[in-house]
Amino acid sequence: MDHDRIVILAHEKFPDRAKTALGVMRYGDQEVAAVIDRDKAGTRVHDHTTTVDDAPIVDSYAAAAETVDGDVDALLIGIAPIGGGFDESWRPDVRNALADGNDVVSGLHYFLEDDEEFATLAAEHGADLFDVRNPHEGLTVAEGRSAEVDADVVLTVGTDCSVGKMTTTMEIVEAARDRGIDAAVVPTGQTGIMVEGWGNPVDRVVSDFTAGAVEEMILEKGDEHDLLVVEGQGSIVHPAYSAVTCGILHGAMADALVLCHEAGRERIHGYESFPLQDVDEYVDLYENLASTVHPSEVVAGALNTKDAADDADAAAALDRFENELGAEATDPIRFGADPIVDAIEAEVLE
Repeated sequence: MDHDRIVILAHEKFPDRAKTALGVMRYGDQEVAAVIDRDKAGTRVHDHTTTVDDAPIVDSYAAAAETVDGDVDALLIGIAPIGGGFDESWRPDVRNALADGNDVVSGLHYFLEDDEEFATLAAEHGADLFDVRNPHEGLTVAEGRSAEVDADVVLTVGTDCSVGKMTTTMEIVEAARDRGIDAAVVPTGQTGIMVEGWGNPVDRVVSDFTAGAVEEMILEKGDEHDLLVVEGQGSIVHPAYSAVTCGILHGAMADALVLCHEAGRERIHGYESFPLQDVDEYVDLYENLASTVHPSEVVAGALNTKDAADDADAAAALDRFENELGAEATDPIRFGADPIVDAIEAEVLE
């Protein structure tokens, strides 16, 4: 899955509901030649967000092929709706990309390689289909061995989905490396896997094997690095995804936790009848549930302040979050991840 120049599909979701697109644009090595979003066609990425590199926004893959100067080698599906289904309105874009001989990379639960039309087109035009949410064979139950590795393990956990766990994971590792700490990401979701080029998509793994999928990755990398930062998923109280969260928590056997939250969010996204709990209650829940397998504490927090009016408003929100959390916190995008790494060095690294 080595691509130098890509087009990203993000129909009707860019940027706020296209976290895969933003994650790849922010942390991936590929050049993004264009973003496809029929609602924002004719604008540019920097008209909507300046946290990633600029690129034109077009309404279709066909328009991208006409607009982009030079070749691209892949179309990446940069959105993942609840349930991970494939929207049939995307079919012409995928079809045209394959007809041009471009690979297609997808993080959906709908596997493109099982789609007869796409598989036929890929074979005819020498393209590949990459379903990164398709776990490899041979996964099994955890053996409770993650604590055996030489590396210290930190896990990002959240108050909800889409609060910044993947972003926080990436920012912690970058900040740690800047200090000379040998740190690595343990990717558990489609975006992290696309960026890092390896990993297990834990929300697609058989439930009995979720903890084992995490343990497998930690055992693979744990003696090669000093710090592993595991990308968390979901929330421990999420009405749909809590099982994935618990599987990662127990499989990782983390030495420390970093709690991620979005400022101003009061209800579970997509399940608005369910209110979020108080921050200190999440701390207790995560620490208590982790302790049944391996003692772990929330040593820092990450607050997503993307909707704050300015830095002063964001700083005020951080102060409130820190008081509720009882630990140091930062917005790793707005203010950097150094306070989190400070806490990890003080509480975890030997």
